[in-house]
Amino acid sequence: MTLHLAALALLLLGGLAALALGRWPALALRAGTASAVAGSALGLAAALAALAGGGEQLFTLPWTAPLAAFRVGLDPLSAFFEVALFALAIPAAIFGHAYMRPHLGRRGLPGFLFFQNLLLAAMALVFSARQAVLFLVAWEVMAAASFLLVVFEHEDAEVRGAGLVYLVASHLGTAFLFALFVLLGRQAGSFDFEAFAAARGAGPAVPAALLFALAVVGFGTKAGLVPLHVWLPEAHPAAPSHISALLSGVMIKTGVYGILRALLWLAPAPAGFGLVLGGVGLAGALAAITLALGQRDVKRVLAYSSVENVGIIALGVGLAVAAGARGEPAVAALAWAGALLHVWNHAFMKGLAFMGAGAVAHAAHGRDLERMGGLLARLPRTASLFLLGLAALAALPPLNGFSSEWLVYLGLLRTAATAPGGASIVAWVAVATLAFVGGVAALAFARLGGIALLGEPRSPEAAAAHEPSRGLWAPLAALAALCAALGLFPDLALRLAAPALAQVGGARAAAHLAPAVHALAVPVRLGFAALLLVAGALALFARRARRGRPVAASETWGCGFTRPSPRVQYTGASFGQLFLSGLAPRLLQPRGRVVPPKGVLPARASARFEARDPARTRLFDPLFRAFGDRASRLRRYQAQRLNLQLVYTVATLLAFAALLVLRAP
Repeated sequence: MTLHLAALALLLLGGLAALALGRWPALALRAGTASAVAGSALGLAAALAALAGGGEQLFTLPWTAPLAAFRVGLDPLSAFFEVALFALAIPAAIFGHAYMRPHLGRRGLPGFLFFQNLLLAAMALVFSARQAVLFLVAWEVMAAASFLLVVFEHEDAEVRGAGLVYLVASHLGTAFLFALFVLLGRQAGSFDFEAFAAARGAGPAVPAALLFALAVVGFGTKAGLVPLHVWLPEAHPAAPSHISALLSGVMIKTGVYGILRALLWLAPAPAGFGLVLGGVGLAGALAAITLALGQRDVKRVLAYSSVENVGIIALGVGLAVAAGARGEPAVAALAWAGALLHVWNHAFMKGLAFMGAGAVAHAAHGRDLERMGGLLARLPRTASLFLLGLAALAALPPLNGFSSEWLVYLGLLRTAATAPGGASIVAWVAVATLAFVGGVAALAFARLGGIALLGEPRSPEAAAAHEPSRGLWAPLAALAALCAALGLFPDLALRLAAPALAQVGGARAAAHLAPAVHALAVPVRLGFAALLLVAGALALFARRARRGRPVAASETWGCGFTRPSPRVQYTGASFGQLFLSGLAPRLLQPRGRVVPPKGVLPARASARFEARDPARTRLFDPLFRAFGDRASRLRRYQAQRLNLQLVYTVATLLAFAALLVLRAP
C-alpha cells in the first residue's frame, strides 16, 4: 500500500505545484505532466504487485467525520482496474503535454492540470476505497474534476451544454448510490465494505433485487449502459482528446467496477440478475454501434463505440452470473475472462483511438468527418496508428478487441450447445445479435477510417495537414504496441489477471479457462505469422514486377466525370445511408436532407443524414421538459420579499419538528 499512497500523494502535490506555477505556464505544464507520469508509474507498480500477490493490502486512518473512516485497500479486483487506469494515464499525460501546448498562457491551464491530476487520484481512490462514505467522496470528486475538464473550452456554448448534461446525469446516478449504501449500511450495521460482504442474509434483510437495481442504475449511469448513456456522447467529444481517452477508457469502467463489487456483496447472485445485465448490455451494444454509424463528429463516433463496448462487458458479466447460478463453471469462466479482458482491451484501444482522433483533428483543424479525407498520405505515422486503433475496435484479429470478444462468443456458443430448451434459444439469439453488432461495428469503423483518411481532401485544412510532433504520435505508438501484444498474447494477460478472475469467478475459473485460451492464442499467433509471410512475399513480388517499368499516377475512378473532384467521393452520410434509412428508420428517425441530381447536366446534388439518439429524443428530453415546466411554476414562491422567504423557512422547520415529535416514543 505504500506505493499506492505515494502515487496518490504525488498526483495531488503535482497538481498543486501546477497551480502554484500559474505565472509560468510552460513550467506548470511540465510539472503537471511530470507528476502525472511519475504518480501513474508508481500506481502501476503498486497495482501490478498487488495483482501478482493475489491477497489484499489494507490501510486505515482514523477519520472524525460521522460514519466515515479512511480505509483503502488493494485486492486483485481493485488492482486489476488500477492497471488499466495507470497504464493508460502515462501515455495520456505525455500526449496531453504536446496537445495542450497551444493553450500556454491561457488563464485556465494551471487549473486544468490540477484537475487532471485530481481526476487520476480520485479514480484510483474509487478503486481502492473500502468504506462507503470515502467511496462516495472519491466518486463525487471524480465527477467534479471530470466536469471541469470537460468544460475547459467553456466559451463554446455546445461545450457548456455537454457539461451541464454530464453534471445532471452524474448527480442523478449518485443519488441511487446514496440509497444503495444507506440500505447496505442498515443491513450490515456498518459502512465498511467488509461488513457488506459479511452481512449477506443477516440483519434487517433488504431485497437483493432492490439493491441490484440501485447498483445497476447508479453505477450503470457512469458506465454508460443504455438508456442511461445520454451524457456520454455529449461529454466525451467536448473534452480535450487525452481527457476523452481517460474518460472513455477508464472513468466509465468505475461503473463496471461498482457493478462487480456490488455483485460480490450480493453473491450468490441469481440467474435473473445475469439475464437482466446481459440483456441490457447486448441491446445497448446494438443501439450504440448503430448510432455511431450516423455521426459526423469523429469523437462522437468513438463515444458511441464506448457505449457499445461497455455493453459487451455487461453481456459477459451477465452471462457469467447466469452460468454460475445454473452450475456451469466452464461457461462462467469463459464469460468472466472475456468481460475482464475486455476492460483492459477497451481501455487501451479506445485510448489509442481517442488520442489518434485528437491528433488527426488537430492536423485537419476540425472534427467534422465530411471535411477530412486524404490524411493517410499527409500524416502517415499518426493516421496509421489511428487506423490500427479502429481495426482493434472493430475486433479484427490479431488485435486485442478480437481476443476478449471471442471468449464471450465461446461462452455463448457453449451455452447454446448444452443448455436445455429456452436457454439454448436465448443463447443462439444472443450469438446472432452479437455477430450483427460486430458486422455493424466493422461498417462503422470502415466508414470512419475510409472517409477520414483515404481519398482526396474535402477541405483546404485537410489538404494542408501535416504530421504532428513526436509528442502526439509517440504515445499512440506505445498504445498500439499494447493493443497488438494483448491480441497476440491473451494467455499471458489472463495469467496476470488470474487472481482477479478467481475473485469474481471462483478459485477454479482458471482451470476451466486454460484449454479455450490456449486454443485461441496459438492459432492467432500462427495466423499472424502467416499473414506477415504472405505480406512480405507480395511486397517482394510487387517490387520485382515494377523494376524497370515506368510508374505514373492516374485517376482510379472518375464516375463518368472528365474532371473528378473530391465531391465525387463517398461521404460519411452516403456510406451509412442505406442502413440508417432502410434498416433502422423507426428506431433512429435519422434527420436528413437530400437534394437529388436533376436535369441532363445536373449542377449540384447533396445528401446529409444524422442519426438521433432515441433515448435522448423520446425519453429524457420530454421527461426533463415536463419536469422543468412544472418546477417553473414554483418560481413565484421564490421571487418574493425577504419576510415571506423567512416565513416559508420557519414553517418548514416547524413541520419537520412536528414530525419528529410525532415519531418520538
